[in-house]
Amino acid sequence: MLFSHDVVIVGSGLAGLRAALEVAGRLDTAVISKVYPTRSHSGAAQGGIGAALGNEEPDRWEWHMYDTVKGGDYLTDQDAAEVLARDAPRAVYELEHMGVPFNRRADGTIAQRAFGGHTRDYGQAPVKRAAYAADRTGRVILDSLFGQAVSRGIQVYAEWLMLDLIVRDGRVAGLTAYELATGELHVLRAKAVLLATGGFGRLFETSSNCFTNTGDGAAAAYRAGLPLEDLEFIQFHPTGIRGLGVLISEAARGEGGILRNDLGEPFMARYAPTIKDLAPRDVVARAIAAEIRLGRGIGGGDFVHLDITHLGAERIRERLSDISSFVRIYQGLDTTEQPIPVKPTCHYMMGGLPTDLEGRVLDAEGRAVAGLWAAGECACVSVHGANRLGCNSLLDLVVFGRRAGRAMADQVPGEAFGDLPPDPGQATRERIQALKSRTRGERVSDLRAALQKTMMEDCALFRTEAGLERALGIVDDLESRYRRATIDDPSSRYNTDLIEALEMGNLLALARATLVAARTRTESRGAHFREDFPERNDAQWLKHTLVRQGESGPEISYRPVTVTRFQPRARTY
Repeated sequence: MLFSHDVVIVGSGLAGLRAALEVAGRLDTAVISKVYPTRSHSGAAQGGIGAALGNEEPDRWEWHMYDTVKGGDYLTDQDAAEVLARDAPRAVYELEHMGVPFNRRADGTIAQRAFGGHTRDYGQAPVKRAAYAADRTGRVILDSLFGQAVSRGIQVYAEWLMLDLIVRDGRVAGLTAYELATGELHVLRAKAVLLATGGFGRLFETSSNCFTNTGDGAAAAYRAGLPLEDLEFIQFHPTGIRGLGVLISEAARGEGGILRNDLGEPFMARYAPTIKDLAPRDVVARAIAAEIRLGRGIGGGDFVHLDITHLGAERIRERLSDISSFVRIYQGLDTTEQPIPVKPTCHYMMGGLPTDLEGRVLDAEGRAVAGLWAAGECACVSVHGANRLGCNSLLDLVVFGRRAGRAMADQVPGEAFGDLPPDPGQATRERIQALKSRTRGERVSDLRAALQKTMMEDCALFRTEAGLERALGIVDDLESRYRRATIDDPSSRYNTDLIEALEMGNLLALARATLVAARTRTESRGAHFREDFPERNDAQWLKHTLVRQGESGPEISYRPVTVTRFQPRARTY
């Protein structure tokens, strides 16, 4: 079936909804979402949203910008970081006016707490910069924005899976989508498509990401010949619940939680003497891994303890109730009396579709791709550089989602619909049919488990040339086996077997591109740590990596980092 809208936004998380609110009423706008909008992964964000409001203590946007650049190990584009930090207070107050119930101080102003890597006076001491709603900040922002979208009558196609972009004569003219409830393939024609499809943390065996985070938008753009930027930079959050990856928010450490090893030592003083447990995530995650490697994991095991028992039952109940609930449900522990077993978990992709400051997707030569925009985790503006600062994710979504929406609202009214091919759904239909026609072969779930295990072993916190080469060899084998994999379920309605197979194709493409980018960057920077190249190398590698699908495989090119206020220097905490 063919649908036509001026703007089609793919993804109903904070970036997609914020963009939709900006164009609603000015353009015929539709949002398509793989899940019902209030189940979008933005709702899983716990700790807060960063802004230099200065409600608890003096703060300045310049300090926030500095922390963002330094936290990103100087790979952050500083023009983007300045936009983010300057606009943050306005964005938070706007959310407040939309109904977001932030925690309050006694004087009625928005309460703020400390978060990893946020400092005052350019790194001198921690600062309370995170506005929060207990430990469910993403949840309440998502609900508030969706309520706004409903009130404005924005068309939402829920439980539709985006499959392919429709590109003709260098212009994106729409996309194809699979309706989960019916099994129908639809074509959505649009003057502008905004991708806000989130990350692809399901590449890894242990992840805080929901099961739907399989890189659908990024993979579709990659298949269409567009580049992806900085894929080698993947953030592992320091504190996932051991064995599950379910997130224990940085808010726990922001409230005073302490990481302890098997000796009971608060070990972060060894790795970040100034701000200790509130160091950026890549620093803390590698510190935990180092303690485990040195045999100081709890009982000699593969985890450490996060201790919040000293905070007291009332404070935990008021500010960390969801966290306490998760630990009680999944570990059977009472956080007021027992420490939490934690280890790093895949959390966030710094890389994605390269965009300008208005969300326009850029090709390998830096030219805007007609008809295509991106925002949120699937985009790379690049405001996070080599390592995202905590609390900048929700901020990125609402700041750059809004900017993309405003830019589309200004530019799209003068545009015409692009021409569609004679049968715009043909390639997608053939791909689905090829998957459904196989009656013998391996199950996709087995291939997916093998891919996730490989990425966890060879492309996580520590990487080497040999490990990355080994992983690429396994991906070669998995791609061959995937072409012979079988779909057991012949049905049309909610065919999760087929959906998993389509997602697996996305994950394989993204895994190969990620591994090639990680192998190529022979330095350590932010979340990308090469044990065979343990030092940062600004002379050679102060540049962004672009990976594009060529005729014979991934092709690498580069673009420079934008440096304005802060020259690269040693990154210490």
